[in-house]
Amino acid sequence: MKRLAKALVALMILTLAAAPAFAGKLEDIKAKGVFTAGVKDSQQPFGFVDEKTKQIVGFEIDIMQYIADKLGVKLALKPVTSSTRIGMLTQGDVDIVAATMTHKKDREGQVDFSITYFMTGQRLLVKKDGPIKSVKDLAGKKVGSVKGSTSEQNVKKAEPTTTVVSFETYPEAFLALKQGKVEAVTTDEAILVGIKYADDKPEAWDIVGDYISPEPYGLGVVENDSKYRDFINLTLMEMWESGAYKKIYDKWFGKDTKNYIPLTWTMELWP
Repeated sequence: MKRLAKALVALMILTLAAAPAFAGKLEDIKAKGVFTAGVKDSQQPFGFVDEKTKQIVGFEIDIMQYIADKLGVKLALKPVTSSTRIGMLTQGDVDIVAATMTHKKDREGQVDFSITYFMTGQRLLVKKDGPIKSVKDLAGKKVGSVKGSTSEQNVKKAEPTTTVVSFETYPEAFLALKQGKVEAVTTDEAILVGIKYADDKPEAWDIVGDYISPEPYGLGVVENDSKYRDFINLTLMEMWESGAYKKIYDKWFGKDTKNYIPLTWTMELWP
């Protein structure tokens, strides 16, 4: 019996010695030389295709480029939607998700989040001078949003008699509004600003109503890799403290842009 036990112990030691050392996401990215980010490609100004260059550009793309440069690797972009972003991260198709994703408690069971890198709130986009002025005016009417977003759930809680029509992207939801298929589009104010001012006639649309819910955006990262998550968080803090974040913010949301949103919140900074 003792001889069998010794043999089993020896076998376990050999097995452990032969197993490859666990490599976290940071080591994996550096070994590949590529940092792959899941981003939106139809969400002005967060991530969208530039008509001239045909490249994906935007606020979140610049954040990702800063992190890639910090890692010393190339940046690769993969388009995601609200309904595919978490699955692509958990399956390893992307190393991070930067796609206007609200940090919610019920998503914590699937992915981990960075500290908040953008703060906004959910509102309504409607026809100017139309009958919809607040979420209560949606009683018995249809509102457009996108699949897998928190906006779908929030607007239904705020006005249970409204019918939520879900699309793959917000441009599709906006098209439905223009065609009269829904009475409003609901999502985060920062996204609605981008949709409105990307239109040929932005003066035809209004963003109305109080915030239906706060929407703090977090970068999605794989679960249980604290070294990687800490690196992302520390890099975001570095961006804030150095002024790099403000520079990128002003590029996409500053006074000289059509998407002007005053920067009124402060990033969480660890002592």
